[in-house]
Amino acid sequence: MTLAIASFAIGDDWTLHEQFTAVLQGHEPIHSPYQGPNSLFSGSEGRTSVTSTLFLGRRLWSGAALFVNPELIAGQGFSHTMGIAGFPNGEIYRVDNPAPKVVLSRLYFQQVFGFGSQTETIGSDQNQLAGTIPVNRVTLAGGHFSLSDFFDNNSYSHDPRTQFMNWALFTNGTWDYPADTRGYTNAIYAEYNRESWALRAATAMEPRQANQLTMDPRISEAHGDEMEFEHRYKVSNQIGKVRVLGWWNHAHMGNYQAATMTAAALGVAPDVTATRTYSEKYGVGLNLEQSLTRDLGFFTRAGWDDGKTETWAFTEIDRTVQAGFSWKGTLWNRPDDVLASAVVINGLSPDHRAYLAAGGVSFLIGDGRLNYAPEQIWETYYALKLWKPLTLTTDVQGVKNPAYNADRGPVLILGERVHLEF
Repeated sequence: MTLAIASFAIGDDWTLHEQFTAVLQGHEPIHSPYQGPNSLFSGSEGRTSVTSTLFLGRRLWSGAALFVNPELIAGQGFSHTMGIAGFPNGEIYRVDNPAPKVVLSRLYFQQVFGFGSQTETIGSDQNQLAGTIPVNRVTLAGGHFSLSDFFDNNSYSHDPRTQFMNWALFTNGTWDYPADTRGYTNAIYAEYNRESWALRAATAMEPRQANQLTMDPRISEAHGDEMEFEHRYKVSNQIGKVRVLGWWNHAHMGNYQAATMTAAALGVAPDVTATRTYSEKYGVGLNLEQSLTRDLGFFTRAGWDDGKTETWAFTEIDRTVQAGFSWKGTLWNRPDDVLASAVVINGLSPDHRAYLAAGGVSFLIGDGRLNYAPEQIWETYYALKLWKPLTLTTDVQGVKNPAYNADRGPVLILGERVHLEF
């Protein structure tokens, strides 16, 4: 078998798409005998987020393309995006303060190399040029993007603009993927695709400080390495996919156990930031999706990380398991509508929970003390397709033991989402 660089038909030279998403969420007062500096506010709250993105792509030569995505962002999450590990708005992680601003979310180059003569046709989409590409191919990409663009995909639970909104559902919550405050990084990516399987890998820059915009220039000591294997299959002619994701992150992270032990000796509350040194975090995730009928699909994820070093870029989840379904509305004569529901159980490592119980705080959670219990989340949404570009979604989420604290909550969150896509 010989390598043929872009030995396939070329389609459109340009792709141009746009999306607009506004999310309005609110919760009533919650049971709260105490709260700490990073707790969910115990009173009622209402918050709004807005993102608007331009997806522009240009074919450079056979198999090569450049993609650029300027994005308008505005809004804020509950309690300054603190107090729940499985945070309820997957759009808000891109927003670092409520003032509207235009940012560059993605700017990257992509090259496809083809093997053999078997091809498939793809349409124009967000960061995808229409044309015919080899089924057996190698794809290389480099630049500024989100690792979640390429890893841990799931047909039923991956896009908070159109599907589930909770952080613990749009991707694996234990995957502390390298990213700045808005969810993006500088990285190189490679994928080898065959008819029934694919292998993906990437290495990416880590932020200099936890959940901050500035990336660490010491790449040899601060980077994240990701690898994923995907297998595609059919059961009774229904499509299924299983993915196994592994990650190994290197960053200037603090150690929970060291912080807790040092604080106990001094008789003060622990501070994980005082123990920072270049160290490692690793983990693994499982992702399954299965079509049951033409309209009904099931999915599940599970994840684990070692939980010894502080959460650095995504969210404070060391253990997770989830399951859910997505059902198109053909039965009630609304084939473009979607009804979906899922449950998630999140947990912490022993070192992480001991740190919080001793009064420590992290960048996302910290009630000043902890009566530990797994964080349990349920989300249900109905997406009403009003016309082809416009979808209105009603979303309900319940969170028991927010921030793993059985003394606080539960929280009922009601939301509405408006999504336009051209």
